[in-house]
Amino acid sequence: SFAISKALQNSGAADSIAHATINIGKGLGPVGVLAAVYIITTIFTEIITNNAAAAIVFPIALSAATQLNVDPKPFFVAIAIAASASFATPIGYQTNLLVQAIGNYKFRDYLKIGLPLNIIVFIISILLIPLFWSF
Repeated sequence: SFAISKALQNSGAADSIAHATINIGKGLGPVGVLAAVYIITTIFTEIITNNAAAAIVFPIALSAATQLNVDPKPFFVAIAIAASASFATPIGYQTNLLVQAIGNYKFRDYLKIGLPLNIIVFIISILLIPLFWSF
């Protein structure tokens, strides 16, 4: 994951993805881009490990903050929270896999409970992060 992160930075892919991310959320300013970065991290953390998701999205968020000319700290906090909020699949975090086997849970059980929980954490994060870490 760290090698992919470095490759994203060195190849310019992080800048390109950041530009696309800014275009997605630019109507809402930095908060919209913050939401886009959060969603990208959430998607990655549900299909790969949380550490890899954070390492991959970090250069994208840094580039987005630089392009917006704002403090990157809120974006980094969003990455940390989104990468840690892996509730919708058993893949994203090792404890989810462990509980799945012991509790005889199905993949759809994680979606049924985890997806609404991910949405709640997303909404709370997008509302509170800018209050504590200004752009």
